Amino acid sequence: MSQPTRSQALDLFQRYNTSESLTKHALSVEGVMRHFAEKFGGDVDEWGIIGLVHDIDYEMYPDEHCTKAKEILTEAGWPAPWIRAVVSHGWGIVSDVKPETKLEQTLYAIDELTGLITSTALVRPSKSVMDMKPKSVKKKWKDKSFAAGVDRSIIEKGAEMLGMEISELISETILGMRKVADEIGLGMSEPNQSPNQGAPAGPDPR
Repeated sequence: MSQPTRSQALDLFQRYNTSESLTKHALSVEGVMRHFAEKFGGDVDEWGIIGLVHDIDYEMYPDEHCTKAKEILTEAGWPAPWIRAVVSHGWGIVSDVKPETKLEQTLYAIDELTGLITSTALVRPSKSVMDMKPKSVKKKWKDKSFAAGVDRSIIEKGAEMLGMEISELISETILGMRKVADEIGLGMSEPNQSPNQGAPAGPDPR
């Protein structure tokens, strides 16, 4: 396979994953990766597809995370740099492959962050990212008991790799998640929403 299509990637992901939460996480990361690809001048499809499958092995092989992903993607004939990028997101935890390219560093930085943003959105009145401000996430960031499974230190290391402030990383990640808000269940669903609240990208959180 020279370069997998988005459809092929989704089919492969769904062979190994049935969990709704994992699927929504995959779509969140895909959306954010596509957003950052546009920001950094990367290949939008490449970044997005890698984001989509980054946790392909997590449901069936949680104890072999990243190791099994490498096997699955290699067997499927995926390009070596794409496989390396997927494996690198587990650096320091389940992988010794350090993120080096801008794509790899972005995936590493935003993976955990999408989880924190999702958790923050779900306790808001709107249960949406469309009207979310970075300060809401920063407030929850300081509460270590909130979304305790989110490793803040990974996000900090990722932001440092990218040369970004945490606030900017949060802001851009929210923008990326807004683009897939309906697919991940974090869109505005109230019937009395204003026109701007339902817009695809929503107001800039910055």
